[in-house]
Amino acid sequence: MLTILFMAFIGALIGGVTNHLAIKMLFRPHEPKFIGKTRLPFTPGLIPKRRSELATQLGKTVTNYLLTPDLFRRKLMTPVMEERVEKFVQDRMNKYILQSDKTLNDWLNLAGASELPEQVEGKLLTLIDRQLLDMKTKVTTGTVAEVVPLRWQQQVEERIPHASNFLLQRAEKFINSDEGKDTFQKLIDDFLNSKGTLGGMLNMFFNDSDSLVGKIQREALRFTGAPGTKELLDKLIWKEWRNIQQQPMEKLTAEFDFDSVFNSVRKYAVDQLALRERLDYSLEHYWPTGAEWTADNVTPQIVKFVFGQAELQLEQSLQKLKLDEMVKEQVDTFPVAVLEDLVLGISRREFKMITVLGAVLGGAIGIIQGIIALTLNGL
Repeated sequence: MLTILFMAFIGALIGGVTNHLAIKMLFRPHEPKFIGKTRLPFTPGLIPKRRSELATQLGKTVTNYLLTPDLFRRKLMTPVMEERVEKFVQDRMNKYILQSDKTLNDWLNLAGASELPEQVEGKLLTLIDRQLLDMKTKVTTGTVAEVVPLRWQQQVEERIPHASNFLLQRAEKFINSDEGKDTFQKLIDDFLNSKGTLGGMLNMFFNDSDSLVGKIQREALRFTGAPGTKELLDKLIWKEWRNIQQQPMEKLTAEFDFDSVFNSVRKYAVDQLALRERLDYSLEHYWPTGAEWTADNVTPQIVKFVFGQAELQLEQSLQKLKLDEMVKEQVDTFPVAVLEDLVLGISRREFKMITVLGAVLGGAIGIIQGIIALTLNGL
């Protein structure tokens, strides 16, 4: 009986130690061992020796079975994920752009374009100067008939009859007014006084100047009301209008101070633009509904486009990423001790069970050997 127990102990010891040593030889030694120039067998351990092949196979396993395009589609290209991304993008846009306290000047400074307002004003003034100079050239070149738009000339000609009527009406009103009477009285008195004795005789002939004023007023009213007067006035206005049409614009505008007008236009444009001051407000000040509008019209379309393109290019993108090579490179850079800890951290209990199983099997074999030995000795 003692022999059987002894042999069972020896068998268990040998089985446990052998399995434990075999497990250790998976990782140990980490480096090859030499006696002189001769490398000892089984050094380094199996995993350190085959680490490159292990890394390659692990990379292929990751790309073929773990991080596959179908996995990314199922986990990332989903309506729920798209909604989350859309909310995240919109929140970031609201916080850092649309509802930010930064002014437009701050954004320009951030973009390295702090001088943009002055540059815009300079460009605007250059454009205004060019347009004003072109306008001056057009206005001062050629006759009135050539420069003034035809529509304007037609409107002037349409109003000539109205102008003569207006002048006659105003003349009739003036003649009938006290001011007109006083004016006639003064003209007659001045005329008679200037003629000396002859003027006195004429005054006596008409009794007094008041009656003469009345007669002149009546004759003046008869003159203004006569049809021929209006025709004459129309002809005179038409004649003057034709003369004006033939006048060179340069002559008519010779006394016009273009420089003062142009300076006023430039100053007004700059004052009204006030670009630097207008940019000293946030984007939300000018676009208070920007967050709502982008949330409804911009962000969903951008996210939808990005997800669509990502799904179309997913497989090609994963191939370009070369995940298998990345995994291989990472595993190749791991110290063997890290790989050992990684494997043992997952399978430490299983390895202990293998060691125990080796001891149990060794013990069982020892018992069987002891029984066989005793049986043979008894024979």
